[in-house]
Amino acid sequence: MANTYTHIYVHIVFSVKGRQNLLDKDWRDDLFSYMGGIVNAKGQKIFAVGGVADHVHLLISLKPNITISELVRDIKSNSAKWINESKLVIGKFQWQEGYGAFSCSKSHIDNTIGYIRNQDLHHKTISFKEEYMNLLNEFNIDFDDKYLFEWID
Repeated sequence: MANTYTHIYVHIVFSVKGRQNLLDKDWRDDLFSYMGGIVNAKGQKIFAVGGVADHVHLLISLKPNITISELVRDIKSNSAKWINESKLVIGKFQWQEGYGAFSCSKSHIDNTIGYIRNQDLHHKTISFKEEYMNLLNEFNIDFDDKYLFEWID
């Protein structure tokens, strides 16, 4: 798109279906690299991918040629296919429906990258539910509990 200039940073979060702890440490970094490749192949820029056994965070710079929902759909479907074809889990792997997408200002990029890359340490002190609810509240997002992820307490 000629004469269109944007710089939109988006922090995306989504979970394994049923919040199962299926993202094994032995291949998690390969998954994150694969997801980054999906983002790049869609013409977007990946800044960070991280997560723990039951969920993933991504920080991307989004261009106006794709919607967030299209990009997340492609990341989730292609990465699930990769996990299944690689036979990394027993049974069929799926991502849970939905996702969170939160804007990120340029001044917060470095902190957000560090936050995403240090998910293992972060989740020693806070649950995914607390983390996700904190994000929703921090961004003043109205939500209905029945449409949130399946929570495991």
